[in-house]
Amino acid sequence: MRIIAGQYRGRTISMPGSIRPTQDRVREAIFNVIKEVVPGALVLDLFAGSGAFGIEALSRDAQSVVFVDNNIKCIRIIRENLSFVEEAPQKTQLLKLEAVKAIERLEKQIQAFDLVFLDPPYYKGLARNSLIKIGACDILKTSGFVIAEHSKKDELPRETGVLRLFKEKRYGDTVVSFYNRSQVSGRRSQAE
Repeated sequence: MRIIAGQYRGRTISMPGSIRPTQDRVREAIFNVIKEVVPGALVLDLFAGSGAFGIEALSRDAQSVVFVDNNIKCIRIIRENLSFVEEAPQKTQLLKLEAVKAIERLEKQIQAFDLVFLDPPYYKGLARNSLIKIGACDILKTSGFVIAEHSKKDELPRETGVLRLFKEKRYGDTVVSFYNRSQVSGRRSQAE
């Protein structure tokens, strides 16, 4: 797998054998939708796997990325994949935690993000559970987005907590759902 655009364009990243990689065309389509938000963004890459989403964001000038995965092999691969990112020690954080626990920890630390990538294993309800938790916690900035990649068989809520679905794209059996914060919500991220 390669980085598609930006400073690290063309760099190869390693993939853990146990994960389902996001196709390059799907990753490129996602970044085409959010390209204006990425420069300077604070990014959370949940179920990070190889770290491809977060590294792509860094390549496109994201300010920082928190990578979360509960698999130690994935954490090691992410660390290896970050070896060509000169500012990685200052711009990245790796958390070996389950997604829901990471969301809770980040909220307690009063961290809020411009972009949250969510690409869990399919058919386990992880995308739904994580979205519900993000919608209930205050980790997304007012102008932030959550991007969830999931199987077309994994139905996600149109609304949950402060989150509202505003766009959905299908790529074969894969669906990418884009959420933003509801404008009617009285909550405002503490980190803004």
